[in-house]
Amino acid sequence: MRKLACLAIALLTVAAVRPVSTEERLDHDVFWKIRQEATNNSQILRTLHVLTDVYGPRLTGSPNLKAAGEWVLEQLQSWGLKNGRLEPWEFGRPGWSNERLSAHIVSPAKDALVAEVAAWTPATDGAVRAQAVQVTLPDRPTRDALTAHLDRLRERVKGRIVLAGAPQQVLVTFNPAPLRRDDADVLRQLETAPAQPQPQAPQQPPQPPPLTNAQIQRQLNEFLVANGALVRINDAGRDHGQIRAFGPGGPNTGPVPKAPPTLVMRNEDYGRIWRLLSDGRAVELEFDIVNRFHPEGWTSYNVIAEIPGTDKADEVVMLGGHLDSWHAGTGATDNAIGCAVTMEAVRILTAIGARPRRTIRLALWSGEEQGLLGSQAYVREHFGTFEDPKPAFAKFAGYVNIDTGTGRARGMTVFGPPAAATVLKDILAPLKDLGILGAMATRSRQRGGTDHTSFNEGGLPGINVIQDPIQYQSYTWHTNLDTYERIVEDDVKKSAMAIAATVYHLAMREEQLPRFSADEMPRRPQQQPQAPQAAPAPPTTAGAN
Repeated sequence: MRKLACLAIALLTVAAVRPVSTEERLDHDVFWKIRQEATNNSQILRTLHVLTDVYGPRLTGSPNLKAAGEWVLEQLQSWGLKNGRLEPWEFGRPGWSNERLSAHIVSPAKDALVAEVAAWTPATDGAVRAQAVQVTLPDRPTRDALTAHLDRLRERVKGRIVLAGAPQQVLVTFNPAPLRRDDADVLRQLETAPAQPQPQAPQQPPQPPPLTNAQIQRQLNEFLVANGALVRINDAGRDHGQIRAFGPGGPNTGPVPKAPPTLVMRNEDYGRIWRLLSDGRAVELEFDIVNRFHPEGWTSYNVIAEIPGTDKADEVVMLGGHLDSWHAGTGATDNAIGCAVTMEAVRILTAIGARPRRTIRLALWSGEEQGLLGSQAYVREHFGTFEDPKPAFAKFAGYVNIDTGTGRARGMTVFGPPAAATVLKDILAPLKDLGILGAMATRSRQRGGTDHTSFNEGGLPGINVIQDPIQYQSYTWHTNLDTYERIVEDDVKKSAMAIAATVYHLAMREEQLPRFSADEMPRRPQQQPQAPQAAPAPPTTAGAN
């Protein structure tokens, strides 16, 4: 009797949030089955555990990422998905992984240090012990000014461990970042008309122009290598021991730049060493770094699998997120959880016996962290663009992307006319009790942020999930704290329900999701080249480097 009472209350709740009238003919029985399967048989945390604890971190081109993709295929096939495959694309540089890091201050105190290795930097030649030195750089220098500044430091850095730049002052936070978004805040975002792009007046660059940060870092790294510095240390500049470690010069692509063995050290340890040096004390440090380059990572892979359609099988609805991560943590909130949620969405649909009219295709991307490279390659290969379409371009019915952490879904954005947002609002209306408040349209074809914009840029309806922030931007995004423990189980179950319902209905509609007409299609903005930069041939052997 107790179970029957709970079921009756739940059914009344679903009925209460159904829209009074809608142009979308929603299958509420399937929506209810989705809720039941997602609630009672969720596999999200099991999937997340394997992706993070077994295969994390998953840097693009690394063996961990390839192995994670192979495991995903096995799992999806066991759930009944078809046509599973790893689709290759050319990354244009070898893979890389860090196997070991030992970091210590030897004198005037003895202590362990907390740091992460910068990706695609070399290893030390065994354990190295040396004096630490401070190096500061001029503000916004030209190339000539930076060259003159560094020339004066040649003897200072030789055979030394270099602290690159003064430590950042990280103040105590008295007002913590909010974990949830107020409903009113979400509704304001969804109801605000998208901004129209404004033409930019041409600006004359200063003569001579200052270097960009990437150019400064590249020149500094080349200087340190040429002049015999043993190790470079960067300040993480964040509170509570957070570390964000990218590659030398940032999240770059193309040929691996010259750099010394490089660490990003937590602000608390970096500041301690800097203060000791500023006090006139000699500081001796010791590091042992083992990194490995992987030539086979020159080719990376997207993971693809499908629930085949029926009478409209040649048309496709897609969903997914990116499987790759940075390497400081195990990549839980960015973005193993998005992968686990979308995998759960297709698992739910197969478990309830859904038979979609259109093919539902799951795609887990690689190379997102280096510039959406995997999804760019996929859109280019399969769909083309509005200006230069391939046959499948006309058969595409939308791509749903999730990639901002563990927070529950609160709404969606879609590239398309207002009618496309109206369709999504109708789909999401029965899910209002889960905290999902609607959808909005966008006209932007600007690439950036995450993988749905690869579709938007091509003129295709990319759909992105708006989420509660939880600790994403404040603590977990690209940091060493991005681990399994940061996931909120109830939130991700609700997101899986929303995405499963959305892709199911898009696959069942008589018509595809509305798109811009030829006259309405926004112009494609000028972008950097889509393909990775040309690079020299990969090394022929792997090994510690």
